[in-house]
Amino acid sequence: MPPGFLNKLFARLPAADRLLPCRCLLCAGSSKEALCPACLAALPWLDRRCCPRCALPTPAGGLCGGCLARPPRFDACHALFAYQPPLSPLILAGKYGGRWPLWALLGHVLAGHRPALAGPALLLPMPLYPGRLRERGFNQAAELARALAQQTGLPLRHDLLARVRDTGHQSRLSRKARARNLRQAFRVNGQLAGETVIVVDDVLTSGATLDAAARALKRAGAGLVIGWVLARTLRH
Repeated sequence: MPPGFLNKLFARLPAADRLLPCRCLLCAGSSKEALCPACLAALPWLDRRCCPRCALPTPAGGLCGGCLARPPRFDACHALFAYQPPLSPLILAGKYGGRWPLWALLGHVLAGHRPALAGPALLLPMPLYPGRLRERGFNQAAELARALAQQTGLPLRHDLLARVRDTGHQSRLSRKARARNLRQAFRVNGQLAGETVIVVDDVLTSGATLDAAARALKRAGAGLVIGWVLARTLRH
């Protein structure tokens, strides 16, 4: 992580957000944000030597064997952290425990470490199925994307990509079962005519969900589909 990045990040946050008193979700110490600077710095940051297609760590930062053998429909993926403690329970708490302030902070961190873009792009949060959205009350990908849009100025579109089938909890399925479960799960409302699309999500596990979304986006004419995710599940 670049020296001084955390200080610059906290300085850029809106004054009202910086002044709200709270405690760090990890160490319970006094903090103006959901995470104190020390705990944020101690998260499992990924080495930049990762597969540019799926964000898995590789020895020299080249394409991994899986992407060489079976290239996914998405063109690139950028992940900031490894999905492991202490971040993994933190993300679960953010999804199911009402820790909403976490997403704005992590969205700002992701924006500060985003890869360079060759041209204009659209930000699309990975959508939840409407029933799941009503049950949870919010979409963590949308919260991340909102913070990214604020920091980058990239246009945020909630209306383009929709999840039209409830695919349940993907984490319980094998890689092949995930791919089968996600067939025809997404619909694109409109044509994208060569647009570069950035799909924002919290965790990339097998890549099956992003692959299914990219398939639908490419059918609608997207030129490039890129994933920006907080965390990548690593293979053991």
